Amino acid sequence: MEKKEEEKMTTQKKEMEVVKDLDLERYMGRWYEIASFPSIFQPKNGVDTRATYTLNPDGTVHVLNETWNGGKRAFIQGSAYKTDPKSDEAKFKVKFYVPPFLPIIPVTGDYWVLYIDPEYQHAVIGQPSRSYLWILSRTAHVEEETYKQLLQKAVEEGYDVSKLHKTPQGDTPPESNAAPDDTKGVWWFKSMFGK
Repeated sequence: MEKKEEEKMTTQKKEMEVVKDLDLERYMGRWYEIASFPSIFQPKNGVDTRATYTLNPDGTVHVLNETWNGGKRAFIQGSAYKTDPKSDEAKFKVKFYVPPFLPIIPVTGDYWVLYIDPEYQHAVIGQPSRSYLWILSRTAHVEEETYKQLLQKAVEEGYDVSKLHKTPQGDTPPESNAAPDDTKGVWWFKSMFGK
């Protein structure tokens, strides 16, 4: 009996720690996706993936996620807001309308800032079920040592980082209007059906 109780304690994951007192204004701007857990909300072969955050007058955040797939720009827009406005924890809800080409169904997810460096140059983002993980940077490339440190932060929060997929980033980030937009959403259907 005692052994079983002991086993239960060791396999139970600790509660995630999130950043406290995040400076939202400093957090705004463009972030490049260095690595992430694959998601149906992104093309499988997406490159140059990034997120741009803009503070709205009402305190919510406008979210623009972009990625390039087969020479076309796929993007989705949404908004983020604090889960509990009174809390000092960086726990947000992000709401998108899907599918991207006909945005009618609201999908809400958790966006928890698990780590941010003092200069606001690198961040680790997750959510309570640990099904999603993003490693973000202000630059399209990070040094291997920095990447390892960010992975370690995720491991400390109970993540299996072997599931991370490194996002290909070019040397020159593309301009949003330099490629035709994917208006058919073919990638969306492919990713929905695991293709």
